[in-house]
Amino acid sequence: MTDVARVLAGEQRIRYGDEIIRFRVRVQPDRRVPRVAIHVEPDGRVLVDAPGSATSASVLAAVRKRSVWISRHVEAACERRGGLQAREYVSGESLLYLGRRYRLRVVVAPSTPVHAALRGAYLVVTTPQRSAGLIRDGLDAWYRQRAKEVLAHRLEAVAATLRWVRTMPEMRLRNMTVQWGSCSPAGRITLNPMLVKVPRECIDYVLLHELVHLLHHNHSPAFYRTLDRHLPAWPALKQKLDRMVEEVFRS
Repeated sequence: MTDVARVLAGEQRIRYGDEIIRFRVRVQPDRRVPRVAIHVEPDGRVLVDAPGSATSASVLAAVRKRSVWISRHVEAACERRGGLQAREYVSGESLLYLGRRYRLRVVVAPSTPVHAALRGAYLVVTTPQRSAGLIRDGLDAWYRQRAKEVLAHRLEAVAATLRWVRTMPEMRLRNMTVQWGSCSPAGRITLNPMLVKVPRECIDYVLLHELVHLLHHNHSPAFYRTLDRHLPAWPALKQKLDRMVEEVFRS
């Protein structure tokens, strides 16, 4: 671990007027661009990417310099999230699957196990009683099963186009609050089952992003050059995903 990584491990904070800006630092030893990059995630988290040569003082100075920009974007993210109402799990609610909208239809059938199925323009949940918890469980199980099939198929298709992927990496599903996926140092790809709610082209972008990590285990310039070469339109797809985060992860 570099000196700056040790000093700035964990959540950091600075004061901006009456406001506290919280952020996490990701030190990237292979980062060739010497400047510090600051990102505000769709959920309002602030991430700071720093080269290995950075000092804790230079990182803090960069965050202070952009405190106005950070504050404005964090506030916008919070407003977007606050504008969505919690689901009630009643007939008529809008649900996403592969980027398309479907209507929830709840069918109460006593003595019948809860289950969900796609029927035309409706995602139908059959439940033994009108319970939001049971309906949510039925939907979650359906989404997870569809994710298991769809994501495995798309992962195989995307991996087949990449020369450095000689064997299919292990894939697993794990519920994550806002993260779409990750790639472990051992090459195991973990995906959020809620990814199956977004359009196929966005799914392919996330899968490519994680597969590129098999070649570059960081977000170095080489990582982004590889991403650009295989999917030049990835920035637009990332923006599309960012705009969908609040609805996709709404519970």
